[in-house]
Amino acid sequence: MFTDHYELTMLQAALHSGAAHRRSVFEAFARRLPDGRRYGVVGGTGRLLEGLERFRFGTDELNFLANNNVVNDETLAWLSDFKFSGDIYGYAEGELYFPNSPILTVESTFAEACILETYVLSILNHDSAIASAASRMIGAAGSRPCIEMGSRRTHEESAVAASRAAVIAGFYGTSNLEAGLRYGVLTLGTAAHSFTLLHDSEEEAFRAQIGSLGAGTTLLVDTYDVEAAVRKAVAIAGPSLGGVRLDSGDLLAQARDVRALLDSLGNTNTRITVTSDLDEFAIAALAAAPVDSYGVGTSLVTGSGAPTASMVYKLVAREGDDGGFVSVAKAAKNKASVGGRKFATRRLNDAGIATSEVVGIGQQPAADTNDRILLQEFMHDGVLVPGWTGAAGVVRATARHTASMAEMPGTARRLQRGEPVIPTEYVQATAAAK
Repeated sequence: MFTDHYELTMLQAALHSGAAHRRSVFEAFARRLPDGRRYGVVGGTGRLLEGLERFRFGTDELNFLANNNVVNDETLAWLSDFKFSGDIYGYAEGELYFPNSPILTVESTFAEACILETYVLSILNHDSAIASAASRMIGAAGSRPCIEMGSRRTHEESAVAASRAAVIAGFYGTSNLEAGLRYGVLTLGTAAHSFTLLHDSEEEAFRAQIGSLGAGTTLLVDTYDVEAAVRKAVAIAGPSLGGVRLDSGDLLAQARDVRALLDSLGNTNTRITVTSDLDEFAIAALAAAPVDSYGVGTSLVTGSGAPTASMVYKLVAREGDDGGFVSVAKAAKNKASVGGRKFATRRLNDAGIATSEVVGIGQQPAADTNDRILLQEFMHDGVLVPGWTGAAGVVRATARHTASMAEMPGTARRLQRGEPVIPTEYVQATAAAK
């Protein structure tokens, strides 16, 4: 039922016309990147595939549709037996995408593909927006790790999805325990200001935390006076104190002062973590600060100014009366699409650096020696291809993102507004190839 009402009424009308069972090719893509962004990151594919295995209409769902006169009896009968039986291809999760990249291709009957539209877009748009923002933050952080801490700033299920997407894009770990349970990602966390305020003194709170969690814990030192807190922390834990966290004020100035103080007290190995409404630009501004890691929340889980990837899901080819496929495309002003099944290749130079995205219409583009084919098979005849879901899928997507970023020109990591880091080229199939 994670779909829109009109998907099912459209299904009913297609069943009535007899066109519902025509083989069809749908494509998910973004017409453009968020303003000024140089690339996007595919996120959510594994979650989509996991959910598709459970995409069914049971008794409760069918009764709701019947009682509310959403669709007729013929459509209800069709839905009662629904199980996706088609093929799904697309860019591997963690892969970079550009305007009009064929991110996901669904081939099945019109009926089966049609009712997946809202579900596909809700996952890909959310998770890709988070992964894209996370990737920019990782680029700004350089070698310093980032930790996802945004669960309290979004819906509880969105929080799990955001944690997963952030880790795929390079975040070291997350505060979200459900993400750890479902996907095996590293979870981290120590204490909030309320823990300090609970105790009669800051010193008592620090002793309790260190006594329970060990000297390697990270203490939050800005509840009252930062300098006094750092001195108390060192006095209690000694040189083995794991870290301190700063969550307010001028983080650049405070980090410098705290680093100097820690070093003067002999705690040269005590790490400094900063939090407090960070985004990629704030992280970049802290590049010169003696900071060891960043905790990122609100900006990450809201896409850092781009809360959706603006992907669409369009019919690009359908079966004709002669049994062959016919390319179809929307021609509306500013919303035109390119008809035909797409194939994509990442063109690389001799140094392994990407120079363009080549999209073939109707056939796979001819590949040069270094080119990399982008479309992967996720599902065949309704059966999942192993390796794309669960914890293994997250590991695979993380590796794919790392490799994809490594083959991009250096301008990909720039935060300044700019055009896509590589252009997209179209190659039309010849009549013979069609």
